[in-house]
Amino acid sequence: MKIVKILEYSDDLLGALNELLPQLSSSAQLLTEEDLKEIISAESSHLFMAKGKEGYCGSLTLVVFKTPTGTRAWIEDVVVSEGMRGKGIGKMLISQAIETAKTHGAKKIDLTSSPTREAANALYQKLGFDFRDTNVYRYCSK
Repeated sequence: MKIVKILEYSDDLLGALNELLPQLSSSAQLLTEEDLKEIISAESSHLFMAKGKEGYCGSLTLVVFKTPTGTRAWIEDVVVSEGMRGKGIGKMLISQAIETAKTHGAKKIDLTSSPTREAANALYQKLGFDFRDTNVYRYCSK
């Protein structure tokens, strides 16, 4: 198993991501070719995929950005295919994201996770993420 940074579009990649997304969220919309190309080409986004003998089986997006208080990083859309969970793939993805964020000067890395995702929450804490007692707000345009 290896973690690869996605640098160019392929139909296989699009198919793999669209198989993983419903395992992350039942409300996730499938990506189009244009969506994926935009993610890959965005300077602040880093798309990582776990790839084994059978193909892609996990994904994570890291976004690194500058603010007045410093360089920050945010991890989004961490997902490992159901059949491959519990094999250390999530740890590999998160570890790659942490190293990449540090390389880009980020001192803080944030992520959110549903409280129902017990294994994911335990992994994040094991890897050094601290629970933050904060309010999370979301605005959704209509």
